[in-house]
Amino acid sequence: MSARVAVVVFPGTNSEDETLRALQAVGLEAELVHWSRPETLPRFDAYVLPGGFAYEDRVRSGAVAAHDEAMRTIVEAAEAGKFVLGICNGAQILAEAGLVPGTGAARRPTAAFAPNASGRFQSVHVYVKLAVAPARVPILGGIEPGALIPAWASHGDGRLAAPPDELARIANDGHLAFVYADRDGNPVPAPNGAALDCAGLTNRAGNVLAIMPHPERDAWTFQHVDGTREPARGDTSEMLAPSGGIRFFACFAQAVRAGVAA
Repeated sequence: MSARVAVVVFPGTNSEDETLRALQAVGLEAELVHWSRPETLPRFDAYVLPGGFAYEDRVRSGAVAAHDEAMRTIVEAAEAGKFVLGICNGAQILAEAGLVPGTGAARRPTAAFAPNASGRFQSVHVYVKLAVAPARVPILGGIEPGALIPAWASHGDGRLAAPPDELARIANDGHLAFVYADRDGNPVPAPNGAALDCAGLTNRAGNVLAIMPHPERDAWTFQHVDGTREPARGDTSEMLAPSGGIRFFACFAQAVRAGVAA
């Protein structure tokens, strides 16, 4: 049985095509679902909220989209155990919906992705490192301990912010899914000034994951910034070869397929 994944598109979403290609490349039956078709969402097995500027990031990034009719189904699906992945703006939406870090009730946000410490939009190549045991994130089936994923951090509001007691819960109770690292896996400060150097959050059950950097923007060689080797100009097969970011989606696909089989 194939696994069906909805890539949810809100007004202002702009990373849906790259995300769709990455999901399809790892064998998932993924399709774009616009906010105007919320009635179609229940038939999907998992959901991905891609990056962009949903509803022009009015009020706060992700705040309006978090209350879109489409999110009613996604919140209910998450609470029922389905997998929900949010990337960049999608991560902001999940936080505004209270699905991550998931220390409180849904629709009751306990943390937010605030404006970058620099006060401006930043787009930099980064690595993110798994900061919890793989068993803590069943949404990424088969991911190895300390997995290192290359990605692009491209956002203006990616700084995790929360009261001190909430940050302690996030750190101590396994909600800090990914942190920023260098290419060798050593910890580095978050480029956006995020508390805990957070690059990703997961809920209590580990079926919802919010990741700020874009792994889909480092899914093939032609997207990859790597100063140690020459660009693969003229070599089509090399240019289109999978890069490190595709591993993230392969793990997601393994989890979704296992869930459908079960």
